[in-house]
Amino acid sequence: MNTIHANGIDIRYDIAGQGPWLMLSHSLATDLSLWDDQMAALTARFRVLRFDTRGHGGSSAPDQPYDFPLLAADVIGLMDVLDVRHADFVGISMGGMIAQHVALTAPERIDRLVLVSTTSGYPPEARAMWGDRIAAVRAQGIEPLVAPTLERWFTPAWRQTHPAVMARIGGLIRATPATGYIGSGQAIATLDTTSRLSELRCPTLVIAGTDDAGTLPAMGRKIAEQIPGARFESIDSASHLCNVEQAEAFNRLLLEFLG
Repeated sequence: MNTIHANGIDIRYDIAGQGPWLMLSHSLATDLSLWDDQMAALTARFRVLRFDTRGHGGSSAPDQPYDFPLLAADVIGLMDVLDVRHADFVGISMGGMIAQHVALTAPERIDRLVLVSTTSGYPPEARAMWGDRIAAVRAQGIEPLVAPTLERWFTPAWRQTHPAVMARIGGLIRATPATGYIGSGQAIATLDTTSRLSELRCPTLVIAGTDDAGTLPAMGRKIAEQIPGARFESIDSASHLCNVEQAEAFNRLLLEFLG
């Protein structure tokens, strides 16, 4: 692992493999290790750059409001420092929200886009829910969120048969700084890119788990409908972290699209 300074913060990152650049952006309350199940497949064809988002993992977690222009600027700053002129970009959940903003802010830097388990905006009741979560973290810390988050992220049967994975992902949630969770939650609550997605011209694949009750497949389908030429695919027997729960199916879709 390495760390660079960009956009006023330290960003932890990892580079592996050879080939064209491929960047991976993780979900809220995890870190770059969320992509471990993809690395063997991807590094055979790509130079993979994965990184910890502001407020997560080994990156800085300043106690300040975050928004998606700021998080996108972090990514572009990372690319500039590492001389990544352009790349394919894969983002899951919050990472997919960041990916949308990077592609809209600097379209010349993104070759192909993969948006996983994500949305382009929330109805008012969901925005209120994020306010409740932020208030809960301020009052009680991250720990009370660990169990319900795992329940949202994985199907019940898979959770029961993969206790080691639940321990690992639960540890990532637990290790997320409260400032990082709060700042990111504030950004997520304001997400609204739907009306701008038609501006995108890069080839785009949108992926959703069929059993994702928190970020419904319909949200991903709506994104694909807004981006010219975008393709939507669903993965059966998978909830939110479909790249972990159904890694083989996920990797196959990814490699088919990225060629």
